Parts: sequence; C-alpha cells; structure tokens
Amino acid sequence: MDPEKLEINRQRLMTEIEADAFETRKRTGRRKFSDHVMAAMASVPRHKFMAPDEARFAYINRPQSIGHGQTISQPYIVALMTDFLDLAPADRVLEIGTGFGYQTAVFSSIASEVYSVVTITSFADAAVLRLQKLVYKNAHVRHADGHEGWPEKAPFNAIMITAAPPQFPETLADQLAIGSRMIVPVGRSHEPQTLYICTKNDDGTLAKKKILPVAFVPMVESPKITRSTT
Repeated sequence: MDPEKLEINRQRLMTEIEADAFETRKRTGRRKFSDHVMAAMASVPRHKFMAPDEARFAYINRPQSIGHGQTISQPYIVALMTDFLDLAPADRVLEIGTGFGYQTAVFSSIASEVYSVVTITSFADAAVLRLQKLVYKNAHVRHADGHEGWPEKAPFNAIMITAAPPQFPETLADQLAIGSRMIVPVGRSHEPQTLYICTKNDDGTLAKKKILPVAFVPMVESPKITRSTT
C-alpha cells in the first residue's frame, strides 16, 4: 500500500478517535484519552495486524473481520478500553483474546510486559509472527483457555478481555492485583452487552462500573492444550 496514503488515513483515524472520545464524554467521564494511549494508537501499524487483502480498511474506525467469527476491534474502542486501565510504564498486563495481536502491540507500547491468551491456534501463530517481526519484545502469547488466564504470571496490574463472556469472569478477576483494574464486556451474543471497568478493593472484592453498551464477539471455549508461543 502507498505509505503516503496510509499516513493520511492514520492521521484521519486519530482525529476521529479524538472526536469520538469527546462525543461520548458524558457516558465515559473522559473527554479525551491520555497522551501515552494516543501515542501508542498512532505508532502501532494497524494494517500489519490484518490480512493483506483487508489492510486497505485498517484505518477506518470500525471493527474488521479476521476470520473464525472474530474481529479486530474498532480503534476508538481499543483506545477507550486501554485508557480506562490507566496503565503505568512498569505495569504487567493480561489480555484475553489476542486476535492477530493488535491490542497486544498497543499494550506493548505502554506497559512493561504483556501476557496474551488466545484460543485459536492459527491466531496464536499469526500474532507471534507479527509481534516478533515488528519487535514487540515484551509481548508473550499463549494458546490456551482464555477463561483460565495465565495464573503463574499473576497478579497483573491490568486485565483486558476483548470478547464478551455471558457472565462476569470471576476466575480472571482473581488474577488481578489489589488496587488494579480490569475491563470487560459482559453479555451474550445478539443480546445487550455492557462494558464494565472494575477496580479490585483492598479486601479482594471488585467495584464494578458500567461504561457503555457494546457489541463484542462471544468469548469462546478453548482447547485442552496449553502452549506458550513467546
């Protein structure tokens, strides 16, 4: 693809994300996203995390299919969910639902270490290939059951779930550090879903807050085999 056109499209997308953040400020309480989140969104080449014949759509502000009934999330939603985690450079992040690794790369541009779990073998392989080629050295991908998280690396400073479980994922909440945040869409496919931001209290309970109505692909059951790929 023409690099100049890609850059024009990328700049337009960043402007659209800023506009969407302002438009949804009454619902989210955030009129703009942090500088480090916006810098990560601007630096990660989204077209590199899509199939070649879909790359021309990479900088359109909407979700895109990546096969197996899964999607790469809308850039505005990626920025919103990332911003709500309030990441610091030393943080360790757990991501459930790697896809081709786009959100993983955004996290890698902000946090210290990212541990990402994906249920589909071909997605795990594709994500590792892309992340290694683009030199995101602090990203680790595992092919396993997303419902189980990555317990031996817990606790995490932040957890993001990029697909919607029908009920709140308490097992994953157990892997969250005290005072840290988890963001998750909850609800069944083709039914109303809600995006929650949760903070773990000192006593281990979760304070849950609704952010927005959303529409995510379902969080699927995964294979028996656990395989770390990076």
